[in-house]
Amino acid sequence: MEDFFRVGVIANTHGIRGEVKIFPTTDDVKRFDYLKEAYIDAGKEKIKVEVSNVRYFKNLVIVKFKGIDNINDIERYKGKDLLVTRENALPLEEGEYYLADIIGANVYTEDGNLFGSLEDVIETGANLVYSVQHEGKEVLLPVIDDCVKEVNVEEKKVIVHIMKGLLD
Repeated sequence: MEDFFRVGVIANTHGIRGEVKIFPTTDDVKRFDYLKEAYIDAGKEKIKVEVSNVRYFKNLVIVKFKGIDNINDIERYKGKDLLVTRENALPLEEGEYYLADIIGANVYTEDGNLFGSLEDVIETGANLVYSVQHEGKEVLLPVIDDCVKEVNVEEKKVIVHIMKGLLD
């Protein structure tokens, strides 16, 4: 299971006092109001930062981190992911799961045959789509009740119904 979840991407700096513009990648943008600490994914390491101020501008979140008071201190992190720990992630409702927890899951058809491996989850306007590696090809499966029958996070197992036309 993943220990960190991406809540945004540092899009750019904002002003000269170390603020950043963050493009949110979370379902609940207002979660930044309650965010106290986060991590910048700097590649080889994750840098812990404390959030001191948050405000919103258009589709972005402008964030100030404690101790970062100069544009030169934050500029190198443009394009980097902003992460939170599992403990600081949004709580789940009954039947919900974190998408990161099912990446790599085995995908089975309703009759119990291994279909492939879940490689990615794509967010579209209408619904999510699972990208499944099947016999060396990518198969896109819509996450709708007619197609995805069961998701078992503990076993990393997804059961699907292959609807007519999906393999054409």
